[in-house]
Amino acid sequence: MTLQIGSTAPDFEAETTEGRIRFYDWMGDSWCVLFSHPKDFTPVCTTELGYMAKIKDEFDKRNVKIIGLSVDPVDSHRLWHEDIRETQGHAPNYPMIGDPDLSIAKLWGMLPAHATGDASTRSPADNQTVRNVFVIGPDKKIKLILVYPMTTGRNFDEVLRVIDSLQLTAKHKVSTPVNWQRGEDVIIAGSVSDEEARQTYPQGWRSPKPYIRIIPQPGQ
Repeated sequence: MTLQIGSTAPDFEAETTEGRIRFYDWMGDSWCVLFSHPKDFTPVCTTELGYMAKIKDEFDKRNVKIIGLSVDPVDSHRLWHEDIRETQGHAPNYPMIGDPDLSIAKLWGMLPAHATGDASTRSPADNQTVRNVFVIGPDKKIKLILVYPMTTGRNFDEVLRVIDSLQLTAKHKVSTPVNWQRGEDVIIAGSVSDEEARQTYPQGWRSPKPYIRIIPQPGQ
């Protein structure tokens, strides 16, 4: 199964470090970040899980739930949490999905459908494509997919920045320019005619070129 931006996020039931969940029910009407890991007790992922715990409040402010996935059982995750707390100063304060039979990794296209074996027989290298970040909207549609190599830690500050853009552009007919940060100027979406834009933004806009219409961020 190949997931793309705009695809419906696959629903599933799974055991997590916070009990059994059905994904859609657990999400409710929130946004969600699902980020995956190829194996427990891997060094780069240890730093990532600790950092996500550290900045969880920032996701909470944005009505975004965090959930991790690792291709190992829940009991192993709980042991790993202690290492994360010891080395990173923060243990995961969000659920971690156990996926020892690889079913969710395959359902979400992180491993090929023909992948076999359970977690105990597979190395991190076998699961190296399980290094994904998915942002899912309240409509259960996938809004962002990032795939990282095993040797490069993920930038979750960037994920927050993208969520700010996604939430803003879901509410207003605007786009965000390169390196945009919350509070900075935005661009009127190309799908909006000048006539419609004048009704919505009677104060006008800056236009260095006819196709670039710059306004302050709406809703501030």
